[in-house]
Amino acid sequence: MKMPPTALPSYYIGLMSGTSLDGVDAALVAIGPDSPPVLIATHAAPMPPPLHHLLLTLCHAERVSFAELAQAESAFCKLQADAVKALLDREDITAEHIHAIGSHGQTIEHAPSGHHGGPAYTLQLDNPSLLAELTGCTVVADFRRRDLAAGGQAAPLAPAFHQALFGRQEGEQLVLNLGGFANLTWLPSDIHISVIGFDTGPANVLLDTWFAKHHNGRFDHDGAWAASGQVDQALLNRLLSEPFFQQLPPRSTGRELFHLAWLEKQLTGHEMANDVQATLAELTAISVTQGIQQLPLSHNDITLMACGGGAHNTYLMARLATQLPNAVFKSSADFGWPEDWIEAGAFAWLAHQRLHGLPGNLPSVTGASGPRVLGGIYAS
Repeated sequence: MKMPPTALPSYYIGLMSGTSLDGVDAALVAIGPDSPPVLIATHAAPMPPPLHHLLLTLCHAERVSFAELAQAESAFCKLQADAVKALLDREDITAEHIHAIGSHGQTIEHAPSGHHGGPAYTLQLDNPSLLAELTGCTVVADFRRRDLAAGGQAAPLAPAFHQALFGRQEGEQLVLNLGGFANLTWLPSDIHISVIGFDTGPANVLLDTWFAKHHNGRFDHDGAWAASGQVDQALLNRLLSEPFFQQLPPRSTGRELFHLAWLEKQLTGHEMANDVQATLAELTAISVTQGIQQLPLSHNDITLMACGGGAHNTYLMARLATQLPNAVFKSSADFGWPEDWIEAGAFAWLAHQRLHGLPGNLPSVTGASGPRVLGGIYAS
């Protein structure tokens, strides 16, 4: 696909590697002045096992060396650059056609309330200077810390993109992202009511971790292993006693709270492994339902659009449908955005917002003191 440099709309690439650590998603997005963003093309670059192991180690390390950080950052950046190159080559586009790359980076730790009384922080491993060198494109990166500096949670950032993408339609519309963690976006039809979004709790992060502990693989395809087990109600009650689930929005979370050691502390040692997997899926379904119950919905009939990798988990989606019998489930693909590509698309849109000096956060979502222009620019 050839596009002249003066073509409208503008073209951006969004790069996303989520807490599942399964790879880098690259989305080519067209953004015009008066129309919703349009997904043009995509490329998924799987995470090489050595890099996956190193990043996972860094996410849970009490202490790390500068050399380890530099090694991970360099390898991750090269994986991003390879994903961009593969996408551009396949679409027959040169770097000159791309206004900017929006790079999320790889979250290593997210502590919006600080740690042991220390300052709030969020750390995304990234090297936008190197990425600009390797791709020849302008890069926008470090999106989260400006919202944090303004008193916000720095997450989730996707709800602002959900609003730009899906607008405000009739009825109670919810977007549910099922990545490593689950987050909700409520898009009320009344423009005088603020959008609300927040993390509801773990999704794939615990399901994948528990599966990998017992199988030679990274995830439970279609939730088949979970479906072979039974929900352990006593274990589920212990998991749901975590104070995070009772917090009111704004709220966000990450691997620093929900990880294998957290889960294993709740186990008696007598549980069947597949029953634990079924219980983790139920934990996600119930915590999402509890999150929806915290929203000021006018009625129980809602439209729910699930996206992210967890939207392909047949068992998990069935449990959500059981917990939400009045919900109408829709696919984001009906709007031209397959479930796996909304998060990457969000960072293409955030790069566009930054280059145009427009806010990228929603204070009603993150709790920031006001709208902020997010990210730093690294020119090509």
